[in-house]
Amino acid sequence: MSLFRKGLAVLMRIPMKAAATSGQQLATTPPFTPANDASSSANLESHTSRKVALADVKEWMQASIAIPSDKIEFVDANLEEFSKGYLSLPQEGRRELLLVLARDYDVNRARVRELMAQYLNLGFPQEPESITEDEQSRGQIRDEAFLASCYRTERNLRIALKPMYDIFFERLNAYPGGLKILAVLRADLLLVIEKEKLPSLRALDLYLKERLITWLSPAALHLHQITWDDPASLLEKIVAYEAVHPIRSLQDLRRRLSTGRRCFGYFHSAIPGEPLIFIEVALLKEVAKAIQEVLWDDPPFLENEATCALFYSISSSQPGLSGINLGKFLIKRVIELVRRDMPHITVFATLSPIPGYVQWLLSKLASHLKLGEEETENETDSEIVFSSTLKEHVLLPEEERMIFESGKALADGNSGIEILYNILSSTNSEWSKSECLLSALKGPLMRLCIRYLLEKNKSGKTLDAVANFHLQNGARIERINWMADTSERGIKQSAGIMVNYVYSLEKIEENAMAYFSTGHINASSNIYQCFQQPMEE
Repeated sequence: MSLFRKGLAVLMRIPMKAAATSGQQLATTPPFTPANDASSSANLESHTSRKVALADVKEWMQASIAIPSDKIEFVDANLEEFSKGYLSLPQEGRRELLLVLARDYDVNRARVRELMAQYLNLGFPQEPESITEDEQSRGQIRDEAFLASCYRTERNLRIALKPMYDIFFERLNAYPGGLKILAVLRADLLLVIEKEKLPSLRALDLYLKERLITWLSPAALHLHQITWDDPASLLEKIVAYEAVHPIRSLQDLRRRLSTGRRCFGYFHSAIPGEPLIFIEVALLKEVAKAIQEVLWDDPPFLENEATCALFYSISSSQPGLSGINLGKFLIKRVIELVRRDMPHITVFATLSPIPGYVQWLLSKLASHLKLGEEETENETDSEIVFSSTLKEHVLLPEEERMIFESGKALADGNSGIEILYNILSSTNSEWSKSECLLSALKGPLMRLCIRYLLEKNKSGKTLDAVANFHLQNGARIERINWMADTSERGIKQSAGIMVNYVYSLEKIEENAMAYFSTGHINASSNIYQCFQQPMEE
């Protein structure tokens, strides 16, 4: 298909997004909400607009669970009606149905208690003296008749401990288009849990998540390199689901799929023509320091001269798969594929955002400003007060003075701390255009950014979600880059700073295991050298 015809086909199907640039993150912001998901399986699309009663959808769900498995044609008929009906429900209807599913189709605990009583009443037989002490310690029993009773009761217990919605999930997964419905259902469930943190809903979510992890194992997924020659319907979805660096035009889309660039997606046969997750790669001579180098520049060299594969965007198309780390397997597969096809590529890195940095820093600044107010509330001197407490814990004395002198024209404040807080919390990014202020801010903001990346939460993991993703996959924090993302979102989220994570092939598993077991954050020597004393809470 010619460039004109392909471009026209894509253009007719989707609106292009406004120009914006942000950093790579694990993003899940598709254009279709669960309530009006127009990308559902083809055999359901024409039915999502019809009105059905919630009671009917509940009845179809009940029938899908209750019908014997040998009546598969009746099971499928009810699953089809349920799928159509569920997609047509408003959010409140979906919420009510999920509450019914969580509460009324949970584990039958009366049956579990009955079986536990039976098991405890079996009684252990007297074993012969020939049994060894080790066998006794492990509960080894040789009475075959007694063991038969144990096995029977244990099997019944395993069955009883499964919630009743397990069979519904199993049957829906086996039904054509059912996996997509399960993903929509879990997306709705996550929205409900945000407002109603009920144990029954959390249990439902955990169970469904575990089942999805099983059904979406790497063996069940197909890796496909997405190119300009793919159908317009697939390219439409790439544009629609690209939530990290919005695709601004057809030329931008073609550039990302052409020479010096790659795009790979994970697909599942149950959701044809739609990637569950996709990653965009730039082939470069060296690790990029700014996203503008990747998004705006055409490769000035041949592909065979590249030595670095830079991952700059990972996007998920299914909100319902949140928390299921498909990105981990995708990155590893892409590394394997690139190494096989382009052995001259020896460096695998990312250019990633730090989306929680500014919010974290603002909370620290706010708490220190409050401390400063308490220290100076009795001051009568009208001169500017430089609090020793604030200087010690956030800014060095010279840093605070430079920020105050450079920033007082753009923001109000009686100290460098207050000016910094007002600058970062403002709705505009004018400060990022002031060379004088940028010079004053670079040192402290870069140092505090490293502090943020290395700080851990109560579970022993890094505070930043994107950092946690790459560290648990075995990457190393290599370098942070000043003014690497000058978009409005980049300035707002991370003060324009981006970070390079490097995947050293011989260290991936070792790094991942160290982070998982001890919370050790693997970082380059330069990162640790820049790290100073942590800020006190």
